[in-house]
Amino acid sequence: MQDARDLRRVIGFAGGTALIVGITIGGGIFRKPPTIAGLVPDPLVIMGLWTAFGLISVCGALAVAELSSLLPRPGGVYVFLREAYGDAAAFVFGWLYVLVTTPTAVAALSAVFAEFLLNLLGMPADGVRVQIIAIAAIISLTFANVLGARVGAAVSEVTTLVKVTALAAIILGAFLLGNGSLSHLTERGVVERGGLARAVASIFWTYDGWIAVSMIAGEVVAPERLMKRIIIVGMLIIVTLYIGANLAYLYMMPVGVMAQQKEAIARTVMTEIAGPAAGAVILLAIMTSVFGALNGNLLAKPRVAYAMARDGLTFSFLGRTHPRWSTPWAALVIQGVVAIIMVLVLKDFDTLTTYFVVVEWAALIFAVAAVFVLRRKMAEAPRPFRTPAYPWVPLLFVFGTVVGVSAIVWGEIQVGNFSPIYGLGIALAGFPVHQLWKRLKRSQ
Repeated sequence: MQDARDLRRVIGFAGGTALIVGITIGGGIFRKPPTIAGLVPDPLVIMGLWTAFGLISVCGALAVAELSSLLPRPGGVYVFLREAYGDAAAFVFGWLYVLVTTPTAVAALSAVFAEFLLNLLGMPADGVRVQIIAIAAIISLTFANVLGARVGAAVSEVTTLVKVTALAAIILGAFLLGNGSLSHLTERGVVERGGLARAVASIFWTYDGWIAVSMIAGEVVAPERLMKRIIIVGMLIIVTLYIGANLAYLYMMPVGVMAQQKEAIARTVMTEIAGPAAGAVILLAIMTSVFGALNGNLLAKPRVAYAMARDGLTFSFLGRTHPRWSTPWAALVIQGVVAIIMVLVLKDFDTLTTYFVVVEWAALIFAVAAVFVLRRKMAEAPRPFRTPAYPWVPLLFVFGTVVGVSAIVWGEIQVGNFSPIYGLGIALAGFPVHQLWKRLKRSQ
């Protein structure tokens, strides 16, 4: 029987799929391709990167689908790490999620949303305006998610429908109505190793987010049956749209022109296809996309702090659920407050996203590798879904992500950006903090 204090299982297949697509497809696919084109001036290499890391992400998602069906509890990756490696590893992951990665992601997304809104209104995107709009977005969505996971999931369903429709319109519009050329795909440029490594960071940022859907497993109806479908279908939609959108961009303009785009590339493409009005509509859809990703992050990721509190690994008040709406309101509010602080101090979007991506994906290596550990530790436990082509599928994710994260760190150091090292240092600092927490608990 479900404890009255537990989170309610109210999210179905549509809501869960909307969340994984909505969290992952944010602003990245609309603003990162020009950056990548500037770093890697070769369309075939660009498409190879999108395809390769899409495949790697699908492999990781398949392993996570098994872990989610084995351990369908609130907290997702945190739960997998705790079962596989113990309290210390789970604490470090939660420490990073509560203090670093989630606030950074929410702050960055809210700032991007504010920039797009001001662009649409024809107003300058100065610091104060961006901060006011970003903070208003965080407050409104935090309140919506306190009202219930069903409300948050409903917001994700609407915004995800808009962003999928927008990307489909770009892809179909480019190839059916656009005056592009397939010859753009065969243009070759000199690709330098440093640029290639830094481009990987942008692709990781764009693919990041799919893991968050595992964190709401405790609120999915019949998770042992639905989680695998949500994760697999969601990832296939994401990879298809990403590859299709990049093909459309490159079809419509040479890679050199693509690298020079200052505003959202999707608006430029749609303006060329159907005029300024269509460009404005797409910009509105992009805003909706970012708003949906922001909502998804605020819905799913505070479940880590909630799960940690319920396990006695952080302050107990973070494990409280609202008496009426059965949502982890304390964790949601604290996460929103920390994100607002990040908005006020946010200085460099690209530096922060690189810093975030390295820490997040380094943690994902251990999360996906938990499938190997739990195959031994929980060999007899029921697994409604088993990773296909095991062990090769999770091995491909681990190997590909190690290569990708190493390349990002090397590439950023080459240009004097040491933020990934600082992020990994904060991660390691979590282990002595965990020891201090245990001593504090024993002394009480």
